Amino acid sequence: MSKNEKTACTIVIVIMFLIVCMVLWAGTTHIGRAAWNLWFGSVQEVDDATSYQTRKQVEDRCRAMVASYEADKLTWEQYKDSESAEQRSWADQAKMRANRTAVNYNNYILKNSYVWKGNVPKDILSELEPIS
Repeated sequence: MSKNEKTACTIVIVIMFLIVCMVLWAGTTHIGRAAWNLWFGSVQEVDDATSYQTRKQVEDRCRAMVASYEADKLTWEQYKDSESAEQRSWADQAKMRANRTAVNYNNYILKNSYVWKGNVPKDILSELEPIS
């Protein structure tokens, strides 16, 4: 083996050793895992923010949640003062569903706000108010 071949072999071995150390570091330490998640989390966020499919999925889910909330709110308003115990029960159930939808929607908006970056469609509400 010539001197150049030995040098090349040594460089390859050192590089392979460093790669193995980096993989072990990223997979077994808190700092390594945090660095891994930070890098790939930011890459995923950029992908999601620039992907039409992600934006459409988030908007469609928001619209569905708003429609569900509004339907339950209308049901609650219609039956809340009814003389029938059964209809008041319907109103209470609709109120619970609407409030659960409002909480889920508000959390979903917070988690996915980076998708719009200040350019929120007009039919996507920034928040749903729970019924008191």
